[in-house]
Amino acid sequence: MDKFTLYHTEGCHLCEQALELLNAQLQSEQIILRDIVEEPELIEKYQFTIPVVANKNNQELGWPFDEQKLKEFID
Repeated sequence: MDKFTLYHTEGCHLCEQALELLNAQLQSEQIILRDIVEEPELIEKYQFTIPVVANKNNQELGWPFDEQKLKEFID
């Protein structure tokens, strides 16, 4: 079972939308949440691009994405 990481932060309405899309397509144990505020290097990398979904191969899907784009990324 592949896992996917959602780079996000609290209070980000786009991140909440991305999480809803992920929850619709994946099981909860497949989703890893990483709050960028907790790690300075993540803030530097993602502060202007969150939400971002990454797969096990470190490929990334940046916002904006919809259900179809996310499904293609997951598959």
